[in-house]
Amino acid sequence: MLDPFHEVRTPERNYGPARLASGVAVSPLARRLAAQAGIDLTSLSPSGAHGRILAHDVEGAIGNRVMPTGKPAAGPSAQRVKALYEPGTYDEVPLDMMRRTIAARLTEAVQTIPHFQLSADVAIERLLAVREEANASARKDAEGNPAFKLSLNDFVIKAWALALQSVPAANAVWAEDRILRLHGSDIGVAVALDGGLITPLVRGAQKKSLADISAEMKDLAERALARRLKPHEYQGGASAISNLGMYGIREFNAIINPPHATILAVGAGERRPVETSGGFRFVTKMTVTLSCDHRVVDGALGAEAVGAFKHYIEHPVGLMV
Repeated sequence: MLDPFHEVRTPERNYGPARLASGVAVSPLARRLAAQAGIDLTSLSPSGAHGRILAHDVEGAIGNRVMPTGKPAAGPSAQRVKALYEPGTYDEVPLDMMRRTIAARLTEAVQTIPHFQLSADVAIERLLAVREEANASARKDAEGNPAFKLSLNDFVIKAWALALQSVPAANAVWAEDRILRLHGSDIGVAVALDGGLITPLVRGAQKKSLADISAEMKDLAERALARRLKPHEYQGGASAISNLGMYGIREFNAIINPPHATILAVGAGERRPVETSGGFRFVTKMTVTLSCDHRVVDGALGAEAVGAFKHYIEHPVGLMV
């Protein structure tokens, strides 16, 4: 029932007219978002039918922090930065195409993706024991070379792939005005290169054996270092993993790689004290941190995905089947 003592709020009254002075039409949701964020509608390029400004045009402007000129906010110029340092005290390293691409994508990610992080400590003693036994049982060729040598990262890839299958709502990517929920777990794995990094994909990782994942990752990493990957081998995917444990990093937050909605940061395994009845004991644990795009994965959903990953890592026999 309407309150007769208060005016009825109308979209035009509160959020502006449906058509700009230039004649460009604006959707109701776009008007509301622009008014709430202080976005100048005349600075936007319409993407809707018949030149209409839509909500995602405004959302893009908000994410990119569009200024009145219509250009994204930029950092200080090279000349301003160089002016802070004495000539001869530095070397200038021109940006190659890879570093330019990384810079552009990470800037886009930070500006347009509402990140939040969830961390958990995961016990890996049983996994390390299973890994050691599996590697010891690998068949050897005539020269004594084993058929495979599983790494901790191979288990992490398989566990994260299965976790996304267990929590299908988290196995998703952002697609501007919709969410794509993917069927398979195509997992990107960050590989450090000289001057940058790349994230080749293990496609359908939930269906592959640990030995197959290990062999595929070895091949992908070698070709990544040689810069011989094809675009379809690193584009797309459901999520990604960044593992800095081999560098002794205990815990860190990774930046999501668009259009992914998640990335799992994996730290080093280490001996940590755990309280017991009447004392304490040491167990081997690692800290993992899941960065989530809040537009796709909220806190409870992200926690469920981390919990599923933790279960698979702490019950590693399930990764062997």
